[in-house]
Amino acid sequence: MNANKYPNKTKLIFFFLKGALHYFVLSAFFAALVSLLDMLRPKIISFTVDCVIGNDAPQISRLSMELLDMAGGVSALKEMPLLIALLVALVGALAALCRYLFRVCNARGAETFVQKMRNDLFGHILYLPYTWLSENATGDIIQRCTSDVQTIKRFMAEQMTALVRTFILIFMALWFMSGISPRITLICSLFIPVIVCYSLIFHVKIGSAFEKADIEEGVLSTIAQENLIGVRIVRAFGREVYERERFEKQNEEYTGFWIHLIRLLSAYWASGDIITGLQNLTVLVLGTTACVSGTLSPGNLIALISYNAMLIWPVRTLGRVISEMSKAGISLERLRYIMNSEIEDQKEDGKTPDLSGDIVFENVSFSYGALRQEASPSGQESPSPDRNQPGNGILSDPAPVLKDVSFRIRAGQTVGILGGTGSGKSTLMYLLERLYDLPPENGRITISGVDLREIRTDHLRENNGIVLQESFLFSMSLSDNISIAAREKTEVSSIREAARIACIDDVIESFTSGYDTFVGERGMTLSGG
Repeated sequence: MNANKYPNKTKLIFFFLKGALHYFVLSAFFAALVSLLDMLRPKIISFTVDCVIGNDAPQISRLSMELLDMAGGVSALKEMPLLIALLVALVGALAALCRYLFRVCNARGAETFVQKMRNDLFGHILYLPYTWLSENATGDIIQRCTSDVQTIKRFMAEQMTALVRTFILIFMALWFMSGISPRITLICSLFIPVIVCYSLIFHVKIGSAFEKADIEEGVLSTIAQENLIGVRIVRAFGREVYERERFEKQNEEYTGFWIHLIRLLSAYWASGDIITGLQNLTVLVLGTTACVSGTLSPGNLIALISYNAMLIWPVRTLGRVISEMSKAGISLERLRYIMNSEIEDQKEDGKTPDLSGDIVFENVSFSYGALRQEASPSGQESPSPDRNQPGNGILSDPAPVLKDVSFRIRAGQTVGILGGTGSGKSTLMYLLERLYDLPPENGRITISGVDLREIRTDHLRENNGIVLQESFLFSMSLSDNISIAAREKTEVSSIREAARIACIDDVIESFTSGYDTFVGERGMTLSGG
C-alpha cells in the first residue's frame, strides 16, 4: 500500500463516504425543502395581518396573486379565515414530512458511513506489520477507532448536513427580509461577519484544546485496558492502590484538559449570546421605529422579526459547525495516520513451496532499532504524546539482538536454543514467521532452500506453527480456539486429535459442555498451563 494513498483529509473522508454519500445528498435536499417551507409561514402571517385583518392592498408575486384569485380573493379569506389556518397547517404538515425524510436519510447515511469506517479501520489494522502494532499503544488505537470515529460521525450527521441547511436559511432569510426592508436587512447582515470572525478565532483555540484532550483520553484508555487485561497480576502482587493512583493521576490530567475546553466553549457561546442579543435589539428598535413612522406595516414588522429570529440560529450554528469542524479534523487526522500506515507485504505473487525441508539461517544480523522507521508511514509520527510516540519502546534500542547468526535445522530434527533473557531466542521465531522482516543486507533465512522473502506470507504462516511464551485464548468455545488456524471448518475428529496430542482431551471432556465450553476473556477461566 502506498503510504500517500490519502494525502489529505478530504480524500480520506470521500473514501469513507462510499455507499453513504447519496443518503447525505438526499438529506440535504429535504433540509432545503424544510427551510423553504419554514420561510413561508411568516409571509402568510404578514399577509393575514396587513391584508385580511387590516385593509392594505396585497403586495405579492403574480403567481401568488393568481392563486389568491382562484381562492376568491382577499374578501373570501376575510369571510373564511379558516382557509388561512388550513394553509398554515398544510405548510406545517409538508415541513414535518420533509423533516422526517431528512432525519431518515441522514440517520441511514450516518450509520452506513460509520459502519464503513469501522470495517475499513479494523480490516486495515489486521494487516499492519507487527512492528507498527508494537510501537503504537493498544489503548490509543482503540480510542481512535471508537471515540474519534464517533466524533467524525457526529460531525457528518449533525454538523455537515446542518451546514447545508444553514447556508440555505441565511440566504433565504436575508432575501425575504430585503423584500420587506433593505435598510434593516443591511444593518442586520453586518452582524454575520462579526459572528463568523470570532467563531474562526475560537476554532483555532478549540481545535488545539480538543487535540490535547483526545490524546489524554487515549492514554487513559491504555491504562484502563492494561489493567483490565492484567487484573490477575495486579491482584496477585497487591498493586491495586498503585494502579488506582496512576489511573486517577491520568484521569485528573484528562479532566483538566476537558475543563479548559469547556471554558473555551462557554466563552464562545456566551459571547455569541451577547452579539445575537444586540442583533435582535437592533432589528426590534429599527423595525418598531419604522412601523410608528408608517414606513413599515405591522404585518411586515412581525415577518421581519420572525425572519431575524430564523436567521440568528443558523448564524450561530455556522459558528458551531466551524468549532466542531476543528474537532472532526483532529479525529480524521488521527484516523489518516492509521489508514496511511503501510500494511504488511502479503506477497500475493510469492512462491508456495513445500516447507518440510531444512531451515537455514545464513549470517543473520538483526536490530530492533532498524525497524523504527517502519512504525510510522513515510516518517509521519503518530499524533500522540511523547510517552506513546514510536521509538520509546524496544524498537528504540539500536543494539543488535542477533549478530552474524548461522545454523541449519534439518528436516525432522529437534533443536533446543538456550540463552539468557534478551539474547534473541524469541526474535529468531519472529523472523522465521516474518512477524519482523529481515533487511536484505542482514543475511537471509531459507526453508526448503527458498528465501522467506519470496514465499507468500499466508502460505508461510499456514505451514509454520509457533507457540508463543504468552498464551492467548479468544472469547469463544474451546473447539473454536483449537481450530483457529484452520482456513475451513474443521472436523470434530481433527479437533479431538489435536487436543489428544496436547494431552488436554481428558480435561476438556470433564467439563459440562465439553468442547463447547465457552472460554472467558483471554482464557481467564482456564489454567495457564
